[in-house]
Amino acid sequence: KSTVCSLARAVENDVRKAGEAVSPAPKKRIHTFIATSPIHMEHKLKMKPQQVIDAAVKAVKIAKEYTDDVEFSAEDAVRSDLDFLAKIFTAVIEAGATTINIPDTVGYSIPSVWYERISNIIKSVPNGDKVVWSTHCHNDLGMAVANSLAAVQAGVRQVECTINGLGERAGNASLEEIVMALKVRHDLFGLETGIDTTQIVPVSKLVSTITGYPIQPNKAVVGANAFAHESGIHQDGVLKHPETYEIMTAESVGWSTNRLTLGKLSGRNAFKTKLADLGIELESEEALNAAFARFKELADKKREIFDEDLHALVSDEMGSMNAESYKFISQKISTETGEEPRADIVFSIKGEEKRASATGSGPVDAIFKAIESVAQSGATLQIYSVNAVTQGTESQGETSVRLSRGNRVVNGQGADTDVLVATAKAYLSALSKLEFGSAKPKAQGSGTI
Repeated sequence: KSTVCSLARAVENDVRKAGEAVSPAPKKRIHTFIATSPIHMEHKLKMKPQQVIDAAVKAVKIAKEYTDDVEFSAEDAVRSDLDFLAKIFTAVIEAGATTINIPDTVGYSIPSVWYERISNIIKSVPNGDKVVWSTHCHNDLGMAVANSLAAVQAGVRQVECTINGLGERAGNASLEEIVMALKVRHDLFGLETGIDTTQIVPVSKLVSTITGYPIQPNKAVVGANAFAHESGIHQDGVLKHPETYEIMTAESVGWSTNRLTLGKLSGRNAFKTKLADLGIELESEEALNAAFARFKELADKKREIFDEDLHALVSDEMGSMNAESYKFISQKISTETGEEPRADIVFSIKGEEKRASATGSGPVDAIFKAIESVAQSGATLQIYSVNAVTQGTESQGETSVRLSRGNRVVNGQGADTDVLVATAKAYLSALSKLEFGSAKPKAQGSGTI
């Protein structure tokens, strides 16, 4: 049921490339845009207002050659002249645009002003009832979600947003916050999204794992503390009646309060059933057996195993299933105050065992240098992050590594109760994707309106 959309500047070659890119999709859209604020037109585009309108109309007409579903955005609409916006929107609708997006490209607006601006635009476009109005807000002042909801109240029916609020600079409007605001305050909005909210937390975790960006604990809806109550007054109220301090249930967004009560003696079938309850599907019996073996190892190290542990465990295991990959075997790390840390690592490449040693400014640096002394990948480390999967000193550490080389950018993940082991696994996972994964070029440009 999804619509595949390709974004393109209002330039003929770009629009045609976008049309070719989405041509195989059963439901496709081309989204074309051009800047409309005086500062952008003068300094970036170096175009007169009428030239901008002409370029927008031409782009929409070209897009219509490939699909009937065409969206147009006025980049930096927040700082654009209202009369000019009405003029260009009227023109592109006449040219065939079916969705009109009003973006706050630089995160400049505040909700009351954004509501008034969008209300005025919709009212001033004579053929505005023929299209779906949209908004796209950035979070530079921390108001992307609030501005998006104000736009909904003003009449927009499409909100452009991202999982975990990812995006350029301070990010975009957070999907999970917008969806739950519309659901919890249905009395104010009276609108439906059609989104299965119980999938919000699993999707949030998936995106966090893929991108390597951990979710802050106090993040609304999907943060680890979003439904935690530490204050005695709050705890007392929740125990007496949950709705005293909870405006939504943890289960409604996909959090599970169930702990895995399996242990060292638990069977494979019980493990498989629990994975199914969490919505985790493994592709083969081999994958299930490997994950179960990892679970047994983890059960020896931790007294309590949580759902988050299983997500991390399976993610880590899937990262090492490729036979043509780097695989962690063992390591020895030596650190002492005043002495340079040393890492001795054993790993395999395509099944062939390798041994490597190196010193570094810290144990992580030593691990990376030891692996690279053999791999010689020539990659640049862009991101290294460590996140505790659950609370307590027995928690697994989940590490993320991002490597780049030429036009390739890859992420690797690792999980273990020993964060240095998880670190080595994550680096090896990233190397596996870099060396043996399918080549995918890095996106050119931000792709944000």
